[in-house]
Amino acid sequence: MKILGIIGTVFGSKTKTALNHIKFSDDVDYEIVDLADFNLQFADGRVFGEYDNATIELINKIMDADALLIGSPVYQASIPGSLKNLFDLFPVDTIKDKPVGIIITSGSNNHYLVAEYQLVPILNYLKADVINKYVYVTQEDFGVNTIVNEGIDIRLEALASELEARAKRYQELLASYDF
Repeated sequence: MKILGIIGTVFGSKTKTALNHIKFSDDVDYEIVDLADFNLQFADGRVFGEYDNATIELINKIMDADALLIGSPVYQASIPGSLKNLFDLFPVDTIKDKPVGIIITSGSNNHYLVAEYQLVPILNYLKADVINKYVYVTQEDFGVNTIVNEGIDIRLEALASELEARAKRYQELLASYDF
């Protein structure tokens, strides 16, 4: 099974650290894509096939994954524009019924509901199968390039387990269709 982690920012390191910290079973091919490594075109409403090859290849990689793990920092009490641009590039039904887990990183506890009010509604509109128990990680939970809060480790383990279980059900659902 293929789970794709998406670092939804082009700046900073905490979100990357959080996505690198999560562990899946040996049955999972877990790959992380960092939006900082892509020069995605700006979503401007054109037909999907008219974007450049790098943009199309990333969207195809997202479509080919069995599940997604979205990592996002909080900037100005919202998600980064780079992540919103990625969503705006999606053709209709790109992530329909696809299991999606969320990890949010923030400098403090003040923005805990950003995922609930900003990210989850977008993912619901895109018809994703969103795991409602996202993991929120603050500055105090990080050490040097790692997470030091055992409570966060427990929540990441639960998120990984739930995402794997839903991805397995998603694979079974797709296999039941005769394409």
